[in-house]
Amino acid sequence: MLSARLQIPHCPPEAIAALRRELGVGDALAQALVRRGFGEPQQARALLDGGESHAPEAFDGIEAAIEPILRHVAQRRRITVHGDYDVDGVCATALLVRALRRLGGEVDWHIPDRVAGYGLREGAVRAIAQRGSGLLVTVDCGITAVQEVALAHRLGLEVVITDHHAPRADGALPQAPIVHPTLCGYPCPHLCGTAVAYKLAQALRSASGHAPRQSGKAGPTVGDARRLASGADGLGAEDADLDLVALASVADVVELTCENRTLVRAGLRALSATTRPGLRALIEVARIDPCRLDTRAVGFGLAPRLNAPGRLYTAAPALELLMTEDPSRAAELAAALERCNGERRHVEQRILFEAEAQLRQLGEMPAYVLAGEGWHPGVVGIVASRIAERVNRPTVLVALDGDAGRGSGRSIPGFDLLAGLRACEEHLAAYGGHRAACGLEIERRRLDAFRAAFAEHAAQTLGESDLTPLERVDAVVSVRDLGLPLAEELERLAPFGRGNPKARLLIRDARIGQVRAMGQGRHARFRVFGEGAHASAVCFGAGARLPVGEGEAVDATFTLEVNEWRGVSEPRLVLRRMRVGG
Repeated sequence: MLSARLQIPHCPPEAIAALRRELGVGDALAQALVRRGFGEPQQARALLDGGESHAPEAFDGIEAAIEPILRHVAQRRRITVHGDYDVDGVCATALLVRALRRLGGEVDWHIPDRVAGYGLREGAVRAIAQRGSGLLVTVDCGITAVQEVALAHRLGLEVVITDHHAPRADGALPQAPIVHPTLCGYPCPHLCGTAVAYKLAQALRSASGHAPRQSGKAGPTVGDARRLASGADGLGAEDADLDLVALASVADVVELTCENRTLVRAGLRALSATTRPGLRALIEVARIDPCRLDTRAVGFGLAPRLNAPGRLYTAAPALELLMTEDPSRAAELAAALERCNGERRHVEQRILFEAEAQLRQLGEMPAYVLAGEGWHPGVVGIVASRIAERVNRPTVLVALDGDAGRGSGRSIPGFDLLAGLRACEEHLAAYGGHRAACGLEIERRRLDAFRAAFAEHAAQTLGESDLTPLERVDAVVSVRDLGLPLAEELERLAPFGRGNPKARLLIRDARIGQVRAMGQGRHARFRVFGEGAHASAVCFGAGARLPVGEGEAVDATFTLEVNEWRGVSEPRLVLRRMRVGG
């Protein structure tokens, strides 16, 4: 955790001076902006303002998706929204169902469970056709469902696909209208599934206001939809759903760059003031102060609780929580999700303990495939993520059950995990995912061969530098700079997450002292001394001791945050990496 290669990108002094002069920012923030590629004042101002936004029409071909949806709304034919069991899939389902009902549509939904498996499956298609739906709209899935969409057509269903995942390796696409940020050339290619559904809802609302009124229909016409969509919830009809967009974007760990910054920034404000009884109840059970709701609170507080039932059982309670208008029912569901999340943590700890024992037995390898009997397939992905981060190696965990296994993998920056699975596909029954995360199915008898092939591919792909974490420095600072004003100014880079981490500050020749245990010995708090000044710091997850002697000089990287404790705000450093003897 503490060892890493430091990368300090070139930062011309004249560029720093220009940002300080034109934007009125401090030296550390100016350094961070330049090193992140925003050295021009206009670019930097746009980033800090976070106002990038694009019209839904920027999706090539979105009109082809709008037409069948509005036609089914006008004809009062049933529409089924097919989602997924994670936070993104559940939020996308709730958002689009709500949007279509605002338009006057007759809408239901289908969420698969982990036993049935991710994505649009044949059984779901048949069930949706049998219950009389005329249109199937996928959210957060469906881009690889070529055969399933063909089956839907044979059964008399029209289909619209909205997704953000990678298509099939052979390039085949479902024969249906598609709304997809990459395939449709959208300017922000990193939208999550809920953000795609949000953009579609915007487009539907806009198009419905300009459609001609149709007479002789048994229900609301397309032209009636604008009145029905206008909403009476204070915010605009789409703005009221930004809470779900922010929640899903953070939970799905999409890149918080380009328009995603705008959506998440506005969505966090909407989430802190949400009127949804379910989200208000969830915020309460998670003990989150709505006034300090940020990406960390979402990622570590709300998202795991919404994910828990889908990981262990069924996502139905999470979806009901987002849909209910009854505060008492919302409180019951939030309490149930809290209990489920506690069970998830217990299951996760047991799997982590067993997986780490296997790691010790296997020794040093370029990549790991770990497997266990009775491991829960809905939790192995979390454990794979923890192990990959700790050992900095691509890691796949497989839950074995009888003659088969279902697995989940997580990667490191220098390794394309999906390409790794493609290189080993002869050993797999099924697989899918993207560069950083994947899912797979495998026969037990093929496990050893897959482990060997996967490790061999990683050895050929990864260099020694890839296997040592790289710490990219945003600003070089001195201890005397580390006050509350700097901590607050660096918050202008928020929202933080993948693609936009907190600013990483390098302190050279810092001296560490007054190390004390905190958090029942799991963490350490200490002081950083330098140039006649000192600052408070913490190190999470490294135990009560640091690998440095009292007063020893180190080069260290930190993030700087505003710590709230008993009504007092103070700056606090969070240790990331340390190099003894700098």
